[in-house]
Amino acid sequence: MFLTKLKAGLKRTKEIFQNLFKEEDISRWEEILLSADCGVKVTSDLLARIKKEPGNRKEILKREILKILAEKGREIRNPSFPYVIMVVGVNGSGKTTTVGKLAYRFKNEGKKVIIAASDTYRDAAAQQLIIWAKKAGVEIVPSEKGQDAAAIAFDTISKAKSKGIDLVLVDTAGRLHTRKDLMAEVKKIKRVITKVKEGGPDETLLVLDATVGQNGIAQAKVFSEELGLTGIVITKLDGTAKGGIVLACASELSLPVRFIGFGEGIEDLAPFSPEEFVEALLE
Repeated sequence: MFLTKLKAGLKRTKEIFQNLFKEEDISRWEEILLSADCGVKVTSDLLARIKKEPGNRKEILKREILKILAEKGREIRNPSFPYVIMVVGVNGSGKTTTVGKLAYRFKNEGKKVIIAASDTYRDAAAQQLIIWAKKAGVEIVPSEKGQDAAAIAFDTISKAKSKGIDLVLVDTAGRLHTRKDLMAEVKKIKRVITKVKEGGPDETLLVLDATVGQNGIAQAKVFSEELGLTGIVITKLDGTAKGGIVLACASELSLPVRFIGFGEGIEDLAPFSPEEFVEALLE
């Protein structure tokens, strides 16, 4: 069922990729791949391989894309108790919505889940998250605007420990990657988490809006340098022809894509599968 949704979500990107196979002149491929936001590095690497190796171009492209995506580890490391996932990103990336969808997914996998409403900066952020928590059927430690975001995360993890809750999702306020002062605040949350959980968060996931294209790579590089990201969640794939950003993320960031999302529904998020992605893109 999700593969069907994935194919629908990647329809616009697929149309661009299909133009490759209508074009005999390999020199035109560069323009086409860049228009799908694959990025300069991925485009150069793919073209170099296709020019070097004779044969079915579609099959070569499929193999090379899978190689790019498979190079990064996709398995989330062995969990500790409670498993803590910190979710970060810029304003408007779909971060809070992603937290709600992740909560729903993990709850349906049989895990006890609690959300830390550590976005204490944005008006109505906690109220939005309370609605998502209710939809997902999970607990939440709410907050009010102006509260200490790090303290909310600390209290939520402490509560998870005392109640035997398996997984903590920490929402954070949207941060401009160009603002050092704002980044310092989210770094504080991560630092405080280490006081209540040895080693800090098990995962620090960056939510990227697919529609921003290559600017998302610049965002991710700064977030990774500042926070030590462990993976990427790519949202809004249904609203763009720039699905090549998935390849650019895997190639240029040395980070795995953990989840992809499209659509407003609570089920419209799933673990990323390179095989399903390539099938939706090229078949």
